[in-house]
Amino acid sequence: MERQTLQRAREAFFSGRARPLEFRVQQLHALQKMLTEKENEISTALKQDLNRSQYDTPLLELIGIENEIKLAVEKLSDWAAPRSVEKNLLTLSDEVYIQPEPLGLVLIIGAWNYPWALTLLPLVGAIAAGNAAVVKPSELSECSSLLLRALLPRYLDKDLYPVVTGGAAETQELLKQKFDHIFYTGSSSVGKLVMEAAARHLTPVTLELGGKSPCYIDKNCDIRIACRRITWGKFVNCGQTCIAPDYILCEPCIQGQVVECIRQTLQEFYGADPKCSPDYSRIINQRHFNRILSLMEGYTPVVGGQSDSSQCYIAPTVLKDVPPHSRLMQEEIFGPLLPIVAVSDMDDAIQFINEREKPLALYIFCSDKKAVKRMIEETTSGGVTVNDVMMHYTLSSLPFGGVGQSGTGSYHGKHTFERLSHHRACLVRSLNMERVNLARYPPQDRRRARRARVALRSPLIDTSKRTLIWAIVATILGVGLFIALLVILLIAAGLNCTCWYWRGFYN
Repeated sequence: MERQTLQRAREAFFSGRARPLEFRVQQLHALQKMLTEKENEISTALKQDLNRSQYDTPLLELIGIENEIKLAVEKLSDWAAPRSVEKNLLTLSDEVYIQPEPLGLVLIIGAWNYPWALTLLPLVGAIAAGNAAVVKPSELSECSSLLLRALLPRYLDKDLYPVVTGGAAETQELLKQKFDHIFYTGSSSVGKLVMEAAARHLTPVTLELGGKSPCYIDKNCDIRIACRRITWGKFVNCGQTCIAPDYILCEPCIQGQVVECIRQTLQEFYGADPKCSPDYSRIINQRHFNRILSLMEGYTPVVGGQSDSSQCYIAPTVLKDVPPHSRLMQEEIFGPLLPIVAVSDMDDAIQFINEREKPLALYIFCSDKKAVKRMIEETTSGGVTVNDVMMHYTLSSLPFGGVGQSGTGSYHGKHTFERLSHHRACLVRSLNMERVNLARYPPQDRRRARRARVALRSPLIDTSKRTLIWAIVATILGVGLFIALLVILLIAAGLNCTCWYWRGFYN
């Protein structure tokens, strides 16, 4: 079944109907229409999958997709236009440019924690770039997956953008097929399997993975505000966010204050019992519930710790004085557990971060700009946000992606279009002016070789329209100035001759 679906999608792509910009824009508008008309159904599915509040659905899922669609529609003609490049002497009379073109058939494997945003954001870029795309939502967010399969063919071209549902077996079968790009969002362990499968066909991949994103709190910053922002980022969606703060690094002298500020913020956000709060989500399934609980074994929480397996509920939990080499600090938590690790100072924090895998995100709470600059320069991560968490994800102008174990490649806005396009190098010349080429033809001699070297070593020349306009203006002004000076000199010379004539006449 998957092979037939892929074959139809590939044939639809080769038919050429996804290439016209008008078609791409029409499909993007149709996707926007789906989100607008079916928002209530999407909210209901997310409530069933994750106990997601209906008010969080636009904030955490839909608005981001809508912004990407709006940006792509507005900028598509610019993104897809040929891009002029600099030339050398040998190509000065040629047409030289880079042409973005579709890759072909893209496989998008979505994630369950944000099943709409993390599946449809890459699809927006795939459509904008003119590709066909097979969409594979996660089977763990079952209600969202089934709803997406039902809705997408009603609004988009069902041959170009088919939805394939199912579990690990279906995904493995898909990965055996040849694609022109694979876009995967999920865990690092599965990401390795995706990359291995893609390597059999030399298929390029974008892997948006996870990791342990550190959060450093400087003792001199406003700890109350820092903890408020960290608490939101950590416990939204029940901690099931790839860029959530995974753990806190701070000096021992402020640990107690950090714990108390988080406790107060949790009371403010979710009330005395988060289990009763309509804004607090649930763990996706029993397997992940058991995994997260096992990470807490041997620790006494200073905040939270309660759980209910019948609802896959785990309370927002804070753990203090966690040893750096504990299991809790080795695995990505992906749940509502927040360990606090003591460090002696910023030097110690930087060393702690650099001794581990490169994280997807780094969060720094510090009021000293020099210290912030130093921490950014001396560490590395997929992205960084200072004095807040996760907000870099919301900007389409910033590339979102990991580095090392946290992922490869980036997307959002134009970056998705670039990622899912082939940048084709184009040089178009005429069959005239053949004498220019003689220096590179045999038989070679010293004179020809010297001419060829001079031409090849010539500096690149910017021949873009703006540069050409300024060059023409400068040339006209230069010629005009030269003529004006010449006229002035001629007039002056004429006046001088006239003066000598009349002086001789009177004498």
